[in-house]
Amino acid sequence: MSDSILVLNAGSSSIKFSVQTPTGPDTVRMLAVGQIEGIGTHTHFIAKSADGAVLAETRWPDGAGPANHDAALHVISEWLDGFLGDARVLAVGHRVVHGGSNYTGPVAITPAVMAKLRELVPLAPLHQPHNLAPIEAVGTRYPGVLQVACFDTSFHRGHSFAAEAFAIPYKFYEQGVRRYGFHGLSYEYVSRRLLEIAPDIAHGKVVVAHLGNGASMCAISDGASVESTMGFTALDGLAMGTRSGQLDPGVLLHLMGSLGMTVPEVTRLLYHESGLKGLSGISSDMRDLEQSADPHAAAAIDYFVYAIRKQVGALAAAMGGIDALIFTAGIGENSANVRRRVCDGLQWLGVDLDGDANDQGADVISAPGSRTRVMIVRTSEETMIALHALEAMSAEAVA
Repeated sequence: MSDSILVLNAGSSSIKFSVQTPTGPDTVRMLAVGQIEGIGTHTHFIAKSADGAVLAETRWPDGAGPANHDAALHVISEWLDGFLGDARVLAVGHRVVHGGSNYTGPVAITPAVMAKLRELVPLAPLHQPHNLAPIEAVGTRYPGVLQVACFDTSFHRGHSFAAEAFAIPYKFYEQGVRRYGFHGLSYEYVSRRLLEIAPDIAHGKVVVAHLGNGASMCAISDGASVESTMGFTALDGLAMGTRSGQLDPGVLLHLMGSLGMTVPEVTRLLYHESGLKGLSGISSDMRDLEQSADPHAAAAIDYFVYAIRKQVGALAAAMGGIDALIFTAGIGENSANVRRRVCDGLQWLGVDLDGDANDQGADVISAPGSRTRVMIVRTSEETMIALHALEAMSAEAVA
């Protein structure tokens, strides 16, 4: 087995991971992928090869598995040691949701960096603590191994003041209350892929729709982020699986003032009980909604599609035009129905969909004469993190 880079993406009760080996100065190859979920409850560990074959799987009875992220990482590393044999872990790349206004790219983790990242916990309280937990555990498990933090916010750090600010007193902007944007690792990966497969588009004006359980959209001009639908938190913009998306702040005042809801209650409502799940009353999974005959499921899909179509227009306006629309992530890559319905309302922007290509999930799904190209680009945040870790290794070697 080859020396490899370990990529970790930790959530509140799970750690997703991938094992990737360098194949050149700026290329990697996936060896394995997996996750441990249900940490502290019904814990399930699974690892698969790059072609999807199950390499290892363990289920624990309720409460009998690893109780925290440290213990969960121990399970992953024990399996990894056996998988790699005599090969080494060269570096560990971490997905960290929030890099604030300071970090415009990946950074090697030091005690000083960790201190700054902890200061950002109030800006992403449901994500940041879980992203940081494995970093300390890795330091114990793999002492001396380079660790690299890769941020969901960094790709958007070039936004103008007008795109980044809220119309509240300027002192809050100075305190960090601004629109950060998220899913940056996905957008960065898609932008790199476009350079390889469609360089003419990569240097143009592109709207990318990252549509999954978490959903957002980004305007990218000549490879740089111009605008994003997500703002101060990952709640803003499109409706998502369980998150509300764009919401009049007066609704919050009503919920807390008139209805007496507490901050924890509102937080749970907006993060866990809203979006497609809240609108449909059925499920947060688009696949379930598309198979349902319930009118509330249809209404939830209508809302989702309408919001995407509306944002395509807004993002095109932010760039002064559009050359391509890119669908990515779970729904974007796999739901021909959502792609078709979004594109059906965008003829005025030069979108002409090829129905057969869309149904087949082809790379290019616009008709040959379409003024705006429409494509499916399969994203890989894990690969992007591994590439950043590889770049950090090279920089460290030079230093």
